Order: sequence, then structure tokens, then C-alpha cells
Amino acid sequence: MGRIKYIGILKAYGTVLAGIVIIIIFSLLRPDSFATMSNFINITRQISLLVVISLGATLVMSIEEFDLSIGAMASLGGVLAATFAVYGLPIWLCFILPVIICLMIGFLNGYIVTKFKVLSFITTLAMGTIIGGFTFWFTGGATVFEKIPESFRYVGSKIIMSIPLLSVIMIIFTVTFWFVMRHTVFGRKLYAIGGNESASEVSGINVKLNKNVAFAICGAMAAMAGVLMASRLGSAHPTGGDGFFLQAYAAVFLGRTVFMEGVPNILGTFFGAAILGVLANGLTILQVPTFMQDVLTGAIIIIAVIVQKLGDSK
Repeated sequence: MGRIKYIGILKAYGTVLAGIVIIIIFSLLRPDSFATMSNFINITRQISLLVVISLGATLVMSIEEFDLSIGAMASLGGVLAATFAVYGLPIWLCFILPVIICLMIGFLNGYIVTKFKVLSFITTLAMGTIIGGFTFWFTGGATVFEKIPESFRYVGSKIIMSIPLLSVIMIIFTVTFWFVMRHTVFGRKLYAIGGNESASEVSGINVKLNKNVAFAICGAMAAMAGVLMASRLGSAHPTGGDGFFLQAYAAVFLGRTVFMEGVPNILGTFFGAAILGVLANGLTILQVPTFMQDVLTGAIIIIAVIVQKLGDSK
């Protein structure tokens, strides 16, 4: 009985406690550089792009599917936005057009999955490969940075009352997605589909359409992350968004262990991304090699899955 209670506590609060422990450790090791308000604000900017792309991944995972093309779509979104800016398109179009394009690609992913009953893992892996090849061809494998107007960098570099605009955008998206998933019919339908697709179909839910929309939004958010990254850096690389893929799903898996037990949820994803951001920031301050962050991210995913399964086996 004691073991069951311990596992229940670990499953419910283990991730939160781990996050607190990480913050305490880094604060003790580097109090002057880590435990400062300016650094915590900097962390919000660092995780802003990860949160944006992870929100879309959360929608797809809520229907028990995967989109492995999000990294490639982030790269494509950034490259398209930067190229449009170089050619002199209005800045708002530079931000919107890549999002619309990747929204349609995401919808195509969903259509293939639902129409032909192909595993989303295979479909999106292949689509990501196609997008990656196209992006490389489109740029010639080179970084897009020459003649990018300063106005394109406004969103990525603007500070409002000491708060980065990227952090504000992250909060707006997080609150919006939380409201959609918790308080709208669309959000409840996605959770119903993820819980039992057959029962959802029998109850009258248009499973195919809602899945397609979830994939479409996921693609749009991936592109948005890529566009915002290009705006922040003032450049775009054909593989610039690839690093988001693993971290986005790490954030979602971490989020499944908090707030809504075993279910992908927006607040959980935000918290998961925050843990990853704090970890990356602290390791950077400690001058730990970058590759170790990838090692730890992969380990975190495994641990999160194990913790979730421990509760199922009690």
C-alpha cells in the first residue's frame, strides 16, 4: 500500500519536484549569473520558440498521433520568411505566408493519415524528408541572411518594458491554446478522439476533419516558430528548425506527467518546455558541452515515459 501511494505521488508531482530541484541546484552553483531576474526573463525568450512549436505538437498528440515533420516545417517557415523579406514583400506577408503554406502541408499530412489509414509516424517522417530536401534545394544549402531588412528583425528583437516581445507572444499563444483545448467544443472533440476514436465516431464526431485540422494547426505553429526564429536571428538556415523536433516532444511528454495525468495538455507542455529551458540555460552557464543537452533531453523523455507507466502498473 505504501509503495502504491509513493508511486502515485511520484507520478503526480515528480516532474514539478524535479523542476524545482534543478532550479535550486543551478541557483546554488551560479547564484550571481543564474538566480537573477534578468536571466529568468532571458529564459522566457529562450523557450518562447520551443513553446510555440510544442503547442502544435500537443494538439496532434492529444489525438494519439505524431507529426515528425515539425522540425522540417520550422526550417521551411524560417527560410521562406527570410527569402520573402529579402525580395521586399511586406513584413506581415513574410510572417503570414509561410504559416499558411505549412498549414496546408499539415492538412495534407492529416488527409493522408485519415484517408488512406497510413501511420502518422510514417507519413510525417516521409513528409519531413520531402520538405527538408526542398528547403535545401531552395536555398542551395546556404544560410539566408544577406539584404534582410531591419524591420524583419523587429518582432524577434523588440523589448517591451524589459520583457521580450517573443515572451509576450509565447504567453498569448499558450493562453489561447489552453482556452481552446479546455473550453471549446473543438478541444473536447480532440480529447475524445484521443481517448477512443471508434466511440467518438459513433457519437457523431467528424474524426477525419478534426484530425486534419489538428495536423494543419501543428504545421502552422511549426512554421510560426521557424519564422520567429528567423526574425530573432536575422537569418535562416535550411536545417535551422531541426533541433526543435526532439525538444518539442520532450516538452509534451513531460507535460503528460503534470496537471492532466497521462494526457497531453497545454499547461503541462508549457511547464515541460520551461524545465528544458532552465536545464539548457543552467548547463550553458556552467559551460557544459552542448551535446550533453541532447543526451539529457533524450534521457528526460525516457524518464517521463517510465514515470507515466509506473502509475499504470500499480
